Amino acid sequence: MSLEKENVSSGDILDMQVLRKLYGFVGPYKSHFYGLILLTIALAVLAPTRPLFIQMAIDDHVAIGDKQGLLQMMYLLIGLLVLHAVVQFAHTYLSGWIGQVIIRDMRIKLYKHLLKMRLKFFDNTPIGRLVTRNISDVETLSDVFSQGLASIIGDLLQLVAILGVMFFVDWKLTLVSLCTLPLLIISTYVFKEKVKASFNEVRNAVSNLNTFLQEHITGMSIIQIFNREDREFEKFKVINREHRKAHLKSVLYYSVYYPVAEIIQAIGIGLVVWYGATGVFDLDLKVGVLISFIMYLQLFFRPIRMIADRFNTLQMGVVSSSRIFKLLENKEQIPDEGTERPEKIQGTIRFENVWFAYNEEEWVLKNLNFKVDHGQTIAIVGATGAGKSSVINLMSRFYEINRGTILLDGVDVRNYELSTLRKHIGVVLQDVFLFSDTIFYNITLGNPEITKEQVMYAAELVGAKRFIERLPGGLDYNVKERGATLSVGQRQLISFVRAMVYNPEIIILDEATSSVDTETEELIQEAIDKMMRGRTSIVIAHRLSTIQKADQIIVLHQGEIKETGSHDELIQREDGYYAQLHQMQLKSLAIG
Repeated sequence: MSLEKENVSSGDILDMQVLRKLYGFVGPYKSHFYGLILLTIALAVLAPTRPLFIQMAIDDHVAIGDKQGLLQMMYLLIGLLVLHAVVQFAHTYLSGWIGQVIIRDMRIKLYKHLLKMRLKFFDNTPIGRLVTRNISDVETLSDVFSQGLASIIGDLLQLVAILGVMFFVDWKLTLVSLCTLPLLIISTYVFKEKVKASFNEVRNAVSNLNTFLQEHITGMSIIQIFNREDREFEKFKVINREHRKAHLKSVLYYSVYYPVAEIIQAIGIGLVVWYGATGVFDLDLKVGVLISFIMYLQLFFRPIRMIADRFNTLQMGVVSSSRIFKLLENKEQIPDEGTERPEKIQGTIRFENVWFAYNEEEWVLKNLNFKVDHGQTIAIVGATGAGKSSVINLMSRFYEINRGTILLDGVDVRNYELSTLRKHIGVVLQDVFLFSDTIFYNITLGNPEITKEQVMYAAELVGAKRFIERLPGGLDYNVKERGATLSVGQRQLISFVRAMVYNPEIIILDEATSSVDTETEELIQEAIDKMMRGRTSIVIAHRLSTIQKADQIIVLHQGEIKETGSHDELIQREDGYYAQLHQMQLKSLAIG
């Protein structure tokens, strides 16, 4: 198994194009967002008032023994603290709320977008990477609103407000206070760049880890069958080690930066105390001013320390946003521009000069021409890779043809509304996928219009009712992930019920009996006969015994039609491909 690793790098923190797209998600909540800005401004204004009030209390009341005035100042200070706490609460809650509703909306939009993507997109994109986009990358955006943009604006406003008050109170002491500021700015910039690089590595590592785990847990049976546990475990340890190293780098930078910032702040406070104390001794400076400046410095250095971290949060949010928007802008979707929405169809199918390739010019189907009349059963046989399954993928528009036309009741399938087209076509695949839910959900797929009575009627029709009633809870029995608690035959019967309960006019069976034993095959074949009765049917089969009743058999070889005819007609052509295939299967049965 190979694993394509993903590498991403940080984008420009002021990538206005990404920020504009991100702001588009704020649109429905503009009033809340503007309210958040106002709260941010309020916090910035309130920040320097506490030291200012304490300075006034000391110099204007304590120094002269004014107890009544001091009591009033204490009441004002308590009121200020309560107001600050209320505004802080509202700011924190509102920023978190905006972040959560936006990532909810973005997840919904992203998942809805994925639901419309072509199957080719999923063929070429690791599922783990899509999980990372929908979970981790979207979650990062929550921090952009709760700890990123609004907080950066608030920190900058707070710095401006504090500096303004400091210069107003004592400009000389302010200049002394700012002596260590260049050191803090330089260390903050270095820290920001280092953490940015480590965050990139962390995001890459998370994406690669998700991709590896999803792929290998899904393919665990293959790993165990071919005794690859030790080898794959070693590969996992390498990826996990990279993940650990990336995180430890960021931990190291944080461990270094914050003590350094504390030392720089302590030096700044020491200079203020030394210079201020000299002024107090010389009666050039009041004690309250000195005490307030110590508080100002603590308030001033804190947002500078935090702002680097917030810039990195914002930058990683921009990176995650750009990756999400890149996915949202991916146009590998099947165009749904058709307007035909018939309630019922006859089910006449015609392929006219159909060419198809999964990759450019590597033709899987070449100039395919055939017709299936209403109520007819057509079987398609051929070697692996002949293009049999591609026929049904094109019929339901899971993939788009490169050339030619596919007609349903004389109308190009591209002219049908996509949901209408697929509603009229029931598909039963060889590999039955069941969700970790009840049998009832797996049959109806959550369609509220389908009742349990309808499900049991369809189950009785295809011979599945008996085994369903034997299960604990019947239709409410939970089949676990991928139907692990059911046999292959039982899963196949459920897929028949799933197809039948929608009562489609066209039935497509893709190797529906190839994975079951002969006894189960007989039961399933009986169900197939009931399903196809009165319906247009396309059957892709490996076992020729299951298609002998077909009205017409098409033999595909390397994407081209080599033979057509009924079973009796084709086996009479002794040198024909079908006749040889029939003889080979008879010999294998005889040997068995």
